[in-house]
Amino acid sequence: MIPLSVLDLAPVCEGAAPGQAFANMLDLARHAERWGYRRYWLAEHHNMPGIASAATSVLIGHVAGGTSSIRVGAGGIMLPNHSPLQVAEQFGTLASLYPGRIDLGLGRTPGTDHATARALRRYF
Repeated sequence: MIPLSVLDLAPVCEGAAPGQAFANMLDLARHAERWGYRRYWLAEHHNMPGIASAATSVLIGHVAGGTSSIRVGAGGIMLPNHSPLQVAEQFGTLASLYPGRIDLGLGRTPGTDHATARALRRYF
């Protein structure tokens, strides 16, 4: 059987709060785990009202803490938006908290519009 994964953007339903998107995300992750999916990926997107996955590493911790065996990861962390040291520290911490269950995917696109990309960078 081909190993299956889920890629989640934590969509915010019209009229709902981001907190509901996080509850839905955890519910989906628990179902994916129960159904035998191998991984649960979270994508990084910024300044998008319909997507609540801006703080990817925080959400990975939320999903990993609410599940027991499914691998959880970033698909992916956009390196132009983050210090490589911070990414290493965050994912090292997650890997220590959830051994053998954390994956790190990296990308090089800003993952957002130009104005938000500038705001994410320390020096612009």
